[in-house]
Amino acid sequence: MKNTSEVTIDLMINADLPEIMAIERESFPSPWTVGMFTGELNSSHSVCLVARINVKGKSVIGAYIIFWFVADEVHLHNLAVKKEYKKQGIAFQLMEVMREIAGKNEITAQTLEVRKSNIEAIKLYQKCGFVVKGIRPLYYTDTHEDALIMWADIKQ
Repeated sequence: MKNTSEVTIDLMINADLPEIMAIERESFPSPWTVGMFTGELNSSHSVCLVARINVKGKSVIGAYIIFWFVADEVHLHNLAVKKEYKKQGIAFQLMEVMREIAGKNEITAQTLEVRKSNIEAIKLYQKCGFVVKGIRPLYYTDTHEDALIMWADIKQ
């Protein structure tokens, strides 16, 4: 297990995209494109954060999260952790930061869609207070898999 005690959560910048794309490609069957990430970075309703990890004096990106503010809700759009940093609480930290930022912006609810087969992610989201409220049949066009719609309240 690598030491992740020096994790800094920071805004994503264009220079981060090569590392982000490597994590994206190892994490998803249909990864986002560079253009999709660039669009998020340039969008006024999108928040893009990275978890920077200090490894032997060098900063590497261990994970990232992208979420939107829509009306009084926060929508999680993308979350991934580099394989060697999984199971170390980084995704949970990013989810907590999302909740904190949302709360400071008077947001009252959080939502996301997750592949029905993504048990690890579902467990993380449940640990963060999310519950399944619905299903989007055949939501993922690459695998024709259903998505679970999960919601969590944000306590003010």
